[in-house]
Amino acid sequence: MKITLDRTPEQVELVKAMASKNRDVAYEAQTALAEFIGPVLAEVVNAAPTVSNMFTSLQFNSDESPSIPLDLYHDITDEDYIQVWSQSVPGGLPTNQVAPSQSELKFTTYTLDSALSFDKRYASRSRLDVVSKTFTRMAQEVLLKQEKTSASMIFTALANAETNSEKHVIRSAQANRFLLSDLNKLFTKAKRINTAWTGGTPAERRGRGITDILVSPEIVEEIRGLAYNPINTVGTDSIPGTDSMRDAVFNSAGIPEFYGVSIQEYNEMGNGQKWNTTFDVAAGDTEYDDHYATAASKDTFDGSTEQIIVGVDLSRESMIRAVATDSESGDEFSLVADDQFVTRQSKIGYYGSLEEGRMIIDDRVLLGLIV
Repeated sequence: MKITLDRTPEQVELVKAMASKNRDVAYEAQTALAEFIGPVLAEVVNAAPTVSNMFTSLQFNSDESPSIPLDLYHDITDEDYIQVWSQSVPGGLPTNQVAPSQSELKFTTYTLDSALSFDKRYASRSRLDVVSKTFTRMAQEVLLKQEKTSASMIFTALANAETNSEKHVIRSAQANRFLLSDLNKLFTKAKRINTAWTGGTPAERRGRGITDILVSPEIVEEIRGLAYNPINTVGTDSIPGTDSMRDAVFNSAGIPEFYGVSIQEYNEMGNGQKWNTTFDVAAGDTEYDDHYATAASKDTFDGSTEQIIVGVDLSRESMIRAVATDSESGDEFSLVADDQFVTRQSKIGYYGSLEEGRMIIDDRVLLGLIV
């Protein structure tokens, strides 16, 4: 992520004016830059390839009391009551609310903000690089808060999700290994939990499954290894993949897609990593089906020796990010000149914020595989 100000004569003069000894001129220049950069920051944050942008954006006027008519987000044959996950504070513990699918869902929003400053002499010397990096850091701080909030929401909902008496999390066929059969089993699990309200086949069967999986670098290593490792889980003989499958894996070392599913790789996932720990805490004493065995057995999740893979169905609008827009400008990100600094401090500051609320209105879009 990088924000760059082009060194044009207009922008150079604008940055210089920010350091003017005339307070009115300086403040006017700072405000003009804020109005120009604000929408750019919103665009950069919304376009970042992060877990927070897996949520579908829903804009509302900042002066309104936001709500969602749940019946418009669910098929008429869906369950009468659904589980909705939401947060009241950024990064807080998500709460689960059972609501009728015909009700109007009121949700809580919160503010994500950041304040940064730099020495006025950088503006007087036309150091556009310093100004650019200041706004880049502001976008990074907001994005970091969004990441924490989103991850907490997703992993808490997944750890506690249960539909038709089936938990959404299963274990891999073999401990510490990710195979084709594991992804295949996730597909079947998605079909079993996505039923009509009668428990039968839903009207829209084809569109309910897994479109993306969130994995660690070690799991991507396992996928690359399918080019030369056995892929079977039954019997003692090692069965290799077909030549065409091995060629496809070998020729696409980046693995953007596998088995028709998009691969999203995150360093925060894996044994002992941040999001793995988030799932571990949320799971608590919950027991999940153990690795394939002759007798059915269950065990709790151990984040130090096991890792979670998350399957998501992004074809359905179930993960919602409601974001407030300014009633006058229509911008999502509010950026203003920070007026807390006096002349003798020789600093220029900016304060940026956005108001949003995240919710998962149907946790059946989430599935998990413990490896």
